[in-house]
Amino acid sequence: MKRLFALILVVAATAVAAPTAAVAQQRWLGGDVSLLPSYEAQGTVYRDAAGLQVEPLPFFRQQGWNAIRVRLFVEPHLAPKQHQDEGVCQDLPYVVRLGRRVHDAGMALMLDLHYSDYWADPGKQAIPHLWRDTKRADLPDSVYQYTRRTLLQMKRQGVVPEMIQVGNEITNGMLWPEGKIAWGKAGEAESWAFLCRLLSAGCKACREVCPEARIIIHTEKAGQWNTTKKYYQQLRLHRVDYDVIGLSYYPMWHGTIATLGENLDRLQWLFPDKEVMIVEAAAYYSHDNDRWAKPGQYSEFYPITVEGQTQFTRELVTELNRHWNVRGLFWWFAEENACGNDLLPCWINRGLFDNRTGRVLPAMQELGKFRTER
Repeated sequence: MKRLFALILVVAATAVAAPTAAVAQQRWLGGDVSLLPSYEAQGTVYRDAAGLQVEPLPFFRQQGWNAIRVRLFVEPHLAPKQHQDEGVCQDLPYVVRLGRRVHDAGMALMLDLHYSDYWADPGKQAIPHLWRDTKRADLPDSVYQYTRRTLLQMKRQGVVPEMIQVGNEITNGMLWPEGKIAWGKAGEAESWAFLCRLLSAGCKACREVCPEARIIIHTEKAGQWNTTKKYYQQLRLHRVDYDVIGLSYYPMWHGTIATLGENLDRLQWLFPDKEVMIVEAAAYYSHDNDRWAKPGQYSEFYPITVEGQTQFTRELVTELNRHWNVRGLFWWFAEENACGNDLLPCWINRGLFDNRTGRVLPAMQELGKFRTER
């Protein structure tokens, strides 16, 4: 009954807010491959299903991808060694070089601004060294100036991103502790106001330097409707100027695909003027050499096997293709490939290449069924 009710709401919403022709015609399929140049520098070989060596970016294009996501840290050389060992190295020159290759391969670029020297995620949003002595009241201007300066430098070098994320997985805010959301605590209203000042500053710089780019606000509670709803309602209340609701969706943390589908229906109803993109998605195919997951862990919905990863991808794409408001799907760490290198201290086993053989996994083919029209 809940599902039926949600679908009725969607029909009503569509009647009053049908997508424009431009939005209806464009979908983005791709992956975050931010560590690809580091793998290539190690001599890593990527192979197709038959075992033949391929060039990664042209190969992705052949699989139907039309966009690539790349993260940017402020000063990654100042990150703790632990995080540098985990792949934190993407400074501006690195991103410009990779972004140029992305465009040369005929794909669009999504720039993922972390506003930190290392990983920004639900558990950490550390203020970069650059702003550690900045007064709280001045942080919005710091975000504005940094974003504007970054985009101008990219533009001067001929690399203009088609999509820009202002922050990475920021349900709990950014630039902690100053920009942290006080969910359910004293001072929550003021914390929302300040976060929205930070976001508005970043979005303003994006509009000024890259007026054609789609601006994304990225959160990671795709399975928690009340949290997701409140978050984007707060952005609307504070008039944050952005285009796309960006979501992370990993089944082991965010619930079933059916739950995701219901929440996408609700987003379509409550925010008919916003596109939605799954800017991070992935599932395990193994737990080999994985220090973060134990054997059998995260197998509630899909087996930790190649077949389980393939099934997840098939079902996810089928669900996303139901929703006209979903304009993008990006696989996180798609380039992971430990075959013949020791780039990382352990494996994550959620990429699209087998860590033991370097061969592409069947999930890549399923991913290609997400409809794109570019």
